[in-house]
Amino acid sequence: MTRFSFQVTATDGAARTGAITMARGEIRTPAFMPVGTAATVKAMKPESVRATGADIILGNTYHLMLRPGAERVARLGRLHRFMNWDRPILTDSGGYQVMSLSELTKVSEEGVAFASHLDGSRHMLSPERSMEVQRLLGSDIVMAFDQLVPASATRDEAAEAMERSMRWARRSREGFDSGGDHAEKAALFGIQQGGLDRELRQASADALINIDFDGYAIGGLAVGEGHEAMCAVLDYAPGQLPADKPRYLMGVGKPDDIVEAVRRGVDMFDCVLPTRSGRTGQAFTADGPINIRNARFSEDQGSLDADCGCPTCASYSRAYVHHLVRSGEILGAMLMTEHNLSFYQRLMQGLRDAIRDGRFHAHAAAFLERYRSKSSLRA
Repeated sequence: MTRFSFQVTATDGAARTGAITMARGEIRTPAFMPVGTAATVKAMKPESVRATGADIILGNTYHLMLRPGAERVARLGRLHRFMNWDRPILTDSGGYQVMSLSELTKVSEEGVAFASHLDGSRHMLSPERSMEVQRLLGSDIVMAFDQLVPASATRDEAAEAMERSMRWARRSREGFDSGGDHAEKAALFGIQQGGLDRELRQASADALINIDFDGYAIGGLAVGEGHEAMCAVLDYAPGQLPADKPRYLMGVGKPDDIVEAVRRGVDMFDCVLPTRSGRTGQAFTADGPINIRNARFSEDQGSLDADCGCPTCASYSRAYVHHLVRSGEILGAMLMTEHNLSFYQRLMQGLRDAIRDGRFHAHAAAFLERYRSKSSLRA
């Protein structure tokens, strides 16, 4: 079985569809990866996640190294066996979480020293340790360790972090390659940084291509810059990365963000939005998101989304889900999450089909017009 291959099977403008092939299965692109931060996609069984259409999920180095511990997961058969998911898993390097969740962080050339958000214990996460943790977890796609800066960072700050991230990318490459059997079976992705600056993004892309990775992520977006600024970066960033490798936009996002990114040549996405929104009462529909907690749904016998055939929409009314969510019942979070993940996977399948059939732009325009216009009416 091929360790890792990527094939584009159709294009429509910059949008493209294809597949990543790995030992644990095929990943259809454009792909949305549900987030299973702590070895679980919250409120979902792994087999239910798969049933929504997900080909791959995401786990997180930072959270799993702190609890239950990467060494423990390795002793228990590594992440796939531990959580009963037999398809590909991508693990985030921990760079984002160590900067956003930890207290008393100190960035140096070695890595990031930080205090755990759980108990205050001190840790060091470096490129080498990140590669080690991801190897212990047994992930299929490993992410290089990088330094993230907020959207408010100055150009000098963004440049300094990008340059350090490129040095860490080379160390990540070396650490990954020393991983024996895991390195022979897994893939390593580099992460482009550079904030909102085109020249910095190009320099980052050039450095990553020189190191050579199996795939390339566009990092440093979805950190508060806004939709228009993100799209402005995506007008050029995907084109700075190799056309024959997957392009992964990290942490994105809203359905309309995904459509606009696919339009610009992005292949992979992840975001906590569908699961987090499900737990807080927001359901995604073709007519925009709805807040199921709203009193107007208390006697609504329709499904969450008339266009959706997921098990939630097939069997339960808005009134019932409204009751569950308002009552704080666990089943409410389960049904809402199942629907939202199904909506996202149906969105991705629609995009793949439209690209294959040469009708992407009409499909995207129709989706966005309906989704955004109905959303604005509900605001």
